[in-house]
Amino acid sequence: MDFAMTAVRTALNGASYVAPRLAGGAAFRLFRKPRGRSRLRPDERPLTDRAEVGEIVVGGGKAVSYRWGTGARPVLLVHGWESRGSRFAPLVSELLDLGLSPVTFDAPGHGDATGETMTIVDLRDIIAELDARHGPFEMVVAHSLGVTATFLALRESGARQLRPERLVAISGVPDFAYLVDRFCERLGLRARLNAELRRRVERELFPGEEDIWSRFSVPRTVPEAGPASVLVVHDADDDMVDPACSRALADALGDRAELVVTSGLGHRRIIGDPQVAAFVRDFVVRERAARVGRAAGRPDPSPRPAAG
Repeated sequence: MDFAMTAVRTALNGASYVAPRLAGGAAFRLFRKPRGRSRLRPDERPLTDRAEVGEIVVGGGKAVSYRWGTGARPVLLVHGWESRGSRFAPLVSELLDLGLSPVTFDAPGHGDATGETMTIVDLRDIIAELDARHGPFEMVVAHSLGVTATFLALRESGARQLRPERLVAISGVPDFAYLVDRFCERLGLRARLNAELRRRVERELFPGEEDIWSRFSVPRTVPEAGPASVLVVHDADDDMVDPACSRALADALGDRAELVVTSGLGHRRIIGDPQVAAFVRDFVVRERAARVGRAAGRPDPSPRPAAG
């Protein structure tokens, strides 16, 4: 932990003894806002310059959407916390080569969007709106908190339910409670601050929402999740989300899922890694061939790769 983090931990833990509400408010402000905006990288610009750009009003700002291709066979790419849609650039190129039409976005408080922050409900609403505009999506690829939001959208995206045939879950956060616990763990905050932070999340982030800790949970959604085929990807060296979370997701999905475990990529670099983009490409090609074969009464052309 660096000096700044140590100072924050010491100040918050110390204040929690004499002014728990004040300390809880400071922890909440740190928790709810991204530490900085992810900037467009030079190697991402040529692709984003080719995109059709749109706007979605949601939460406290305007999301920016990006769309490529002809519109045929649309695929949605959902980024996570402190990220942006352009991080999927290598995957966008792979999907375009397959004749698919990728769609992604920058959520409020991220990338080129306006606003200061986003919530999982904002992500759910963006997913539903993009599906209404450009869908129905035949596949969704999601990273980190985007995985949690995608499973939420699978269950409650409104009258037009999100119904992709395939899902790719990369470094998925299992539920919203995990985010709170990991935030407190990384800062070394006392249990009292964890409890106060949870209370503030309930009252200030999701006022009027019922049972958020159960509702914003991937395990609760898995039994009813729609996609017939799910590729679960996680890096063994991820220090933000435990790889065990993705193993548990793959186990819960049973025969619908295959698990790929990478190494050396961590939590963030994994979504822009060319090898991971190739895994997704192979998944699309293999599942398409299997579907065509089943329609013709033939067995699957090849077995799935062994899990991680």
